[in-house]
Amino acid sequence: MKASDWSVDRFADIEVLRYEVPGFEQLSLQQKTLVYYLTEAALWGRDILWDQNCKYNLAIRKVCEAVYQNYKGDKNDGQWKAFEQYMKQIWFANGIHHHYSNAKFKPGFTQEWFEAQMAQLSEEKQKEFENMPIIKNEVYMNRSQKALPILMRAMFDSTYMAIKVNQADGADLVATSAVNFYGYEDGELTQKDVEDYYSSKKNPNDPHPVMYGLNSKLYVDCEGRIAEHVYKEDGLYGTAIKHIVENLNKAAQYAENGQQRIVIESLIKYYRSGDLKDFDTYSIEWVKDLASKVDFINGFIESYSDPLGMRGSWEGMVNFKDSANTARTEIVSANAQWFEDHSPIDDRFRKPVVKGVTAKVITAAILAGDSYPSTPIGINLPNSNWIRAEHGSKSVSIDNITAAYDAAAAGNGFREEFMWSAEEVQRAKKYAHYVDNIHTDLHECLGHGSGRLLPGTDPDALKAYGSTLEEARADIFALYYMADEKLVELGVMPDMEAYKAGYYQQMMNGLMTQLVRILPGDNLEEAHMRNRALIAYWTLERAQKDNPSAPAIEIVKRDDKSYVRINDYAKLRQYFGELLGELQRIKSEGDFEAGRNLVETYGVKVNPELHAEVLERYKKLDIAPYKGFVNPRYEAVKDAQGNITDVKIIYSSESYVDQMLRYGREYAIGE
Repeated sequence: MKASDWSVDRFADIEVLRYEVPGFEQLSLQQKTLVYYLTEAALWGRDILWDQNCKYNLAIRKVCEAVYQNYKGDKNDGQWKAFEQYMKQIWFANGIHHHYSNAKFKPGFTQEWFEAQMAQLSEEKQKEFENMPIIKNEVYMNRSQKALPILMRAMFDSTYMAIKVNQADGADLVATSAVNFYGYEDGELTQKDVEDYYSSKKNPNDPHPVMYGLNSKLYVDCEGRIAEHVYKEDGLYGTAIKHIVENLNKAAQYAENGQQRIVIESLIKYYRSGDLKDFDTYSIEWVKDLASKVDFINGFIESYSDPLGMRGSWEGMVNFKDSANTARTEIVSANAQWFEDHSPIDDRFRKPVVKGVTAKVITAAILAGDSYPSTPIGINLPNSNWIRAEHGSKSVSIDNITAAYDAAAAGNGFREEFMWSAEEVQRAKKYAHYVDNIHTDLHECLGHGSGRLLPGTDPDALKAYGSTLEEARADIFALYYMADEKLVELGVMPDMEAYKAGYYQQMMNGLMTQLVRILPGDNLEEAHMRNRALIAYWTLERAQKDNPSAPAIEIVKRDDKSYVRINDYAKLRQYFGELLGELQRIKSEGDFEAGRNLVETYGVKVNPELHAEVLERYKKLDIAPYKGFVNPRYEAVKDAQGNITDVKIIYSSESYVDQMLRYGREYAIGE
């Protein structure tokens, strides 16, 4: 693919890219067909995520897409251009709130203009919108509400549903978050209601607790009782889940081996029952499947979008093993016990025996749900602490996605603008590939799987701070070991100079450059951003207290520009070890107050002067701070009898807009 082919679209703060799927053509027909049906199963979950992100998202998308496709006016008009950008933004975010900052998008067009465009729609379409249910998948609610006035409020009233996931200390995180996990009426449930409900269900002596709330919505039923509506084939999101199950059943017929078939069948059983014990069974079987080349993620997985860190957003990904690049991750995972034994944490928190830690480099074949259009570059699952301890976990680094990011960023001037000197720039150019890969490996493969909870510790004890603290723990684990001679000895790092590139990049990002992702006046809300800031500012403060006249790390000025300067890399690693020890203690003991203090002190607030400076410098580079992807398209070639004889992969047939509109037509869950 030529460099110019990577970029597909650019709008607001986003650039949309393509990614290649190298090696797909070399798969066997059985493997290609397996990928095809797993891909279909993944794409059918799209609208589940849209609905989870906000209860009005699907209705708003439906109305906006109708206006978008019906518009016959001047496309140079400012109102249209603003609407076009809004349409592209909500597609990218899977809803009306920014995918990273969680803030609601502010339309650059007026409500009057939008209503005038709706008035141009056919009489049939207008009647459909006037009579559509205001919320899909409702159980108990006031049906007398009219849809369009509420949708207009959700779109245009900046104070209503202003933030998808509120993490503000002291706020009622349930009542003030727009995410659609709690209640069918506004303000129906409070944070205390939810916490009390699950406290009454949990048994502190259960060695194998399910992940309570992972696949359900909590609401108040018609008799005023709090109840759960479970995501399953004959429950909430049943229409979409039926399609997912249908394609999983087809995929099972092309499983590479018996264990992979058990994995798929276990997932189908869970989707049909909605029983979280069935999900645990599926997770254990998934961890066991090490022989298959093709693999997948499909279900309610990560809880970053739940303000209380319990409910899983729907996510899908299909991938296959990149055998050539997996050697590095296999070396790391094979030495998991060494890393656990040498970690700078209290002996009480160590795993005496690390079980089932496996890692591989993968090629993503399709991105879906919470992994689309924006996607992670590494994954470690399952998230259940007891399954990790007793059965292990699987970690992946997604090589073709990283390659697409790298190709798009080549020569953009970012390093030259923000790094302290030519020494840091040259070190980054030489070592960035190594340190990015090893950071992902250590974070996903070992960091998340390291340490253990003390007996009786509630896995949800850290509540709203759990996601940030867990990401910080995995990140600091990776940073600490990145500088260890063991990695050079194992052959996964070239020398003892390379880690410095990783340290500089991480500290520069946490202290300064990640600020380009938020608006002036905003605090940090997203868990990964809070994690990076927590590590960076805790370390900065520790270094300044330790040696005020010559700290190991500092922010300095040159020509009225701020830079990060690292004076003592070895000392920096010592501080990382101290922080790792404290983060592990907080998790192992479930010390909510200590965790809260760390996040609120170091991971939330933003220096407005530094923020303004970073934004101004970044603006001159003309770089989009967020990137995401369009998927390739898979086409099944069939003979006269309907048998699949080949699966073709097509890269360039769809624009970003075309793909979003097609997904809306072909994978909509209906009323």
